[in-house]
Amino acid sequence: MKPIRVKVKVNGRVQGVGFRHFTYKTATRLGLTGWVRNLPDGAVEAVAEGPQTQVEKWLAALKEGPPASRVEGLAVHREIADNSFDRFEVRF
Repeated sequence: MKPIRVKVKVNGRVQGVGFRHFTYKTATRLGLTGWVRNLPDGAVEAVAEGPQTQVEKWLAALKEGPPASRVEGLAVHREIADNSFDRFEVRF
């Protein structure tokens, strides 16, 4: 199966609540590669690549977030996967 890539912006109470760590742990568990970071506007941005079924599971998890978060919106942009990542990482 050909990998897919998604770029996601998550809005809501998603900074200071362990959201980046949650995103990282979920992506790693699902075997995805990419990155996650906080944005200056209070949102979280992430890019993930992997099999479509795993990426869809990851997106479903992000909609829920960790217990202390409150996800108000998820903007998803599908892109062409180029296999440029070798792991999933938290960017600062």
